[in-house]
Amino acid sequence: MTETSLLLGLDDSRTRVVLRTTERYRQDLVELAARFRSGGQLGTLSASVALDDLLADLSVLSGWPDHQGVQWAPELQRLVTGVVQDARRVGERLSGTEVPGEVAPDDVPGMLGDDWKADLNEFQRRDIAKLLSLGHGANFSVPGAGKTRTALAVYAAQRAAGNATRLLVVCPKSAYESWSYETGGSFTYPLRTHVLEGPLDQWAEVLIVNYERLDRSLPLLASWLRAAPSMIILDEAHRMKLGARGTYGAACMALGPLAERRLILTGTPAPNGSKDLENLLGFVWPGHGQRAVTRAVAGGDLAYASQVLRPLFTRTTKQELGLPPMTLRMRYLDMPDLHAEIYSSLVGGMSAGTTREDLSSLGKTALRLLMAATSPALLLEGATKYEPLAYQLPPLEIPSGSSLYFLMQNLPDYELSPKYKETLAIVAENAAQGRKTLVWTTFVRSLTTLAQMLEKYGPAVVYGGTPDREEQLRRFREDPSCMVLISNPATLGEGISLHHVCHDAVYVDRDFMAGRYLQSLDRIHRLGLAPGTETRVTVLAARKTIDEVVEVRMDQKLEFMGKILDDPTVQQLADLEEEPSVAAGLAPGDIEALLRHMGRPGVGR
Repeated sequence: MTETSLLLGLDDSRTRVVLRTTERYRQDLVELAARFRSGGQLGTLSASVALDDLLADLSVLSGWPDHQGVQWAPELQRLVTGVVQDARRVGERLSGTEVPGEVAPDDVPGMLGDDWKADLNEFQRRDIAKLLSLGHGANFSVPGAGKTRTALAVYAAQRAAGNATRLLVVCPKSAYESWSYETGGSFTYPLRTHVLEGPLDQWAEVLIVNYERLDRSLPLLASWLRAAPSMIILDEAHRMKLGARGTYGAACMALGPLAERRLILTGTPAPNGSKDLENLLGFVWPGHGQRAVTRAVAGGDLAYASQVLRPLFTRTTKQELGLPPMTLRMRYLDMPDLHAEIYSSLVGGMSAGTTREDLSSLGKTALRLLMAATSPALLLEGATKYEPLAYQLPPLEIPSGSSLYFLMQNLPDYELSPKYKETLAIVAENAAQGRKTLVWTTFVRSLTTLAQMLEKYGPAVVYGGTPDREEQLRRFREDPSCMVLISNPATLGEGISLHHVCHDAVYVDRDFMAGRYLQSLDRIHRLGLAPGTETRVTVLAARKTIDEVVEVRMDQKLEFMGKILDDPTVQQLADLEEEPSVAAGLAPGDIEALLRHMGRPGVGR
């Protein structure tokens, strides 16, 4: 029997490979670990390497002096075997070589098994065929294109072929309803589906869990995936865009190797640039997806990068769906004198001592400036974080000699926020025409203030602390006296459809999260719109404030995403995007732009 000289296995996180040897090969192990960028010693006879790093360059192992003595842990061996096969398939696709065994759209219905009954449109069949040809895959179709049904059809085909017998779906809570509906309605016999909120249903075929619960449920989910051939789907996968650096990403990367098939779904795969896309495709194809993106964008030619990467994902665009166009308007507003004076003073005070290295501080500064651009009074703590600002109409005269704090505290008595005033006018005009309006604002106190100001229009209000969310949404959809819904993209930006009842949206403010912005736009502009429907979106911005910085950065991000996806619709939005971030969604370019806005000397020169 051959003696083991090198044993390779996954660590508990399943994002690193542990290498163990014997005393005889101690120096060989040191030299082997040093050949990997992420390699490091754990002890005299053990080392570890990032899984992605090892999979990207398995040829390094050929230098081990005792080939016969190399042993792989079964779980890692299965993964490596699959990755080698995937790498060959991906390589053939990226090189333009004709791949044998490609699935054609017309083949799809016959591959879904006898239990499948749901209808599939032309674009869904095309996307399913490509995803089945890839093995693992990525669907970057726009919201409303039917990604949930497409993904379930991919699972149905894998199930019929005997490649998977259970499905783990990771998604936001807002998507639970959609997944439960589709798993029940797409098959002759509804799939046994369980949402992981309490004890596990051991007989469930489909297990649904949200991103927030992933980390603390890892042992349970890992055991469930190991118990039978499994498929894992990440819905709204941009939430793990930080990869192993983020809590959600690290949990997803740990579970990925345990699944026979991996599929990601998101309409916004690169909200902050190529790094996001690297992490997403790195989950799908460990060791190769990340490297493919890095190589494709290295030259800076995004049209070329899109052409190179296109074989690795499928995307149905709004143009293909034939949606009526959306009208976007940017509306700049002048701040009243007192508002402008307070904002200027705040910028001066916040810029002192702020450094680009302190991400947490920069994130808070950005949020405060976004508040101040709407109304500096939002910065002052009320009795509760939900307490609305009490505007006095008509405004009072400003007393001379008042302190900045006094003026901030009493600003609503003296000046009405121009953004609130404009929102009120838009909602009133729409209501007079019988059109409902969706109002987006980032901050809860801004949200409750608007609810009070728009009281005559019977507002529905939804934010993180709303106890009767479904009732509020029902009222907006069904009650003719409810002419406005007020929410924030963090709460309602994903997973719901409002396009049948609402065709007007107003953004009181926007943060730097391009992906979240794109997702929220699609709440009222998606598949199912009647032909000729006019969808109107107005973005409000205060002149000479951080709003202008957000607009420039948003344009740059949407331009990148549109080009990398070869989607003119996204690029047109630039002509006017989760996972919690330590810097409130700020990417490195956002930080530079913010520091320039704050007048930091030497920045951006």
